[in-house]
Amino acid sequence: MTVARDPNATVNDLADRFWEGVLERDTTWATLLGDERHNDRWPDLGADGRAADEAAHRSTLAEAKAIPTEGLDPEQIITRDLMIVVAENHLAALEQKQYQLAVDHMSGPQVWPAQMAQYQPADTPDRMERLLTRWRSYPEMIEQYVGTLAEGVADGRTAAAVPVRRAIEQIERLLEMTPADHPATSMVNVGDDGDRGPIAAAVEEHIYAALRRLHAYLRDEYEPHARQQPGLGATPGGEAAYRLAIRIHTTIDPTADEVHAFGLADLESIEVEKDEIARRLGHADRQAMRTALAEDSENHTDDPSAIVRLAQAQTDRAYAAAPTYFGRLPRTNCVVKAVEAYREREAPPAFYMPQSLDGARPGQYYINTYQPADRQLHRIAAITFHEATPGHHFQIGIEMELAGLPAFRTLGSRMAGAAYAEGWGLYTERLADEMGLYANEQERFGMLEAQSFRAARLVVDSGLHAMGWSRDRAIDFMRERGSLPQVDAEIEVDRYTVWPGQALSYKLGQREIERARAATSEQMGDRFDLRAFHDEVLAHGSLPLTTLRREIGGWVEAAVTDRR
Repeated sequence: MTVARDPNATVNDLADRFWEGVLERDTTWATLLGDERHNDRWPDLGADGRAADEAAHRSTLAEAKAIPTEGLDPEQIITRDLMIVVAENHLAALEQKQYQLAVDHMSGPQVWPAQMAQYQPADTPDRMERLLTRWRSYPEMIEQYVGTLAEGVADGRTAAAVPVRRAIEQIERLLEMTPADHPATSMVNVGDDGDRGPIAAAVEEHIYAALRRLHAYLRDEYEPHARQQPGLGATPGGEAAYRLAIRIHTTIDPTADEVHAFGLADLESIEVEKDEIARRLGHADRQAMRTALAEDSENHTDDPSAIVRLAQAQTDRAYAAAPTYFGRLPRTNCVVKAVEAYREREAPPAFYMPQSLDGARPGQYYINTYQPADRQLHRIAAITFHEATPGHHFQIGIEMELAGLPAFRTLGSRMAGAAYAEGWGLYTERLADEMGLYANEQERFGMLEAQSFRAARLVVDSGLHAMGWSRDRAIDFMRERGSLPQVDAEIEVDRYTVWPGQALSYKLGQREIERARAATSEQMGDRFDLRAFHDEVLAHGSLPLTTLRREIGGWVEAAVTDRR
């Protein structure tokens, strides 16, 4: 007699196999998560790697679609749907050859050794050998990368000129360092400082040789072919590529025109709020207050460590206040770190790195202190509450701690897009105001500047990639309407150029969470519980926004009923 297998177990088994394959192919991601099994290898960036990726996603898609939804529990329905979304999007991106646009001045292969050094320990003989093996294989990976870029040149599909120039200059700065000073040597966690000698030798022999090869290729062969227009629209099949980028990053499918219109309307609404604060503080309007804040010496510091201390105090204050608004918190708060010198010029104002799988490395909130005097202190609070507590650290930290879900759900669900996580981060900037976390009206004004910055992203991203905007036009818009200083406006626009659609995830995700809260509150009336709403938004990991829209009301209703 044959016993039918539980379809829920079938879904979980498929998710486990899929996730294992992801870690085997994307070995750097595995390292960042604290999974040391593949620490002797780099991802395969060539044709063989792409073929393996395609086969895995095609197989997963077929298996997931073959599992009927009847008899599945809600969490398994979510898992199945996520695998389908991820596989379909990745296959479409491969078909469009988006991998050919791989020059990334923020997180490209030129900085991978430095990144791995921070998260790959070499404090035992076995760990040391894995690190050295990975360093020795770096030139092979760079050759695969160069080959992929050369394919793009042949197909007329190349990266934009400014990010290419930024990558070239970044490599030059790395090569100016001695091997002992390069982060791939100096930042490795070793058992004894004497162990850095073999690491420095490997850096000089293998990593520097590969970087010189990459630098020469980008400067002499690739840069002359780099596209002068920043947007995807200037590439073959660019319109379809941008539509896919929107879907990949947001899990919904608005048109570029719809995104552009929403951004402009949201900007106008936020600017009304900014004018109200400005007038309360005695300024004529938001522009006058912005000028006053920029010129206020007390709103600036020359000390990078002062920015780090301010951010740490803000995240500590938020963690202490959180129990009033959340029933569940991450086990520990995150730590604040300055972005390292080797990448601070190209890095965004701040970002979050999750904790390791074993919890030994806490969540890390990186804040950029490059040119500290140009960074206005009243803006830091909103950044902190978004990137750290109760923003990404809560959403990602709690997601990683969820029990009973496949690792794909707790660690890899963001493969289905950033809108859930980034929407949550932006939502918490507003929530922080409800929580009374902003120290004064100037910091509240900074929060509104951050909100208008994200609304401006909708306009600029769609403008660049669908409407033929120039880099200069995009930078001017980010300065004037996005409330950014020149240095940050340039960094942001170049970021949108290499990550099409990613900047849309913030505002579109925030809009869905705010709509879900309003709809659930209206549905439940006096029984609505904000703590229950937040807990349920965070209780299932990152989700497609359509799933949140469909399920959140029932989840909160059940949670409130269970508490009674």
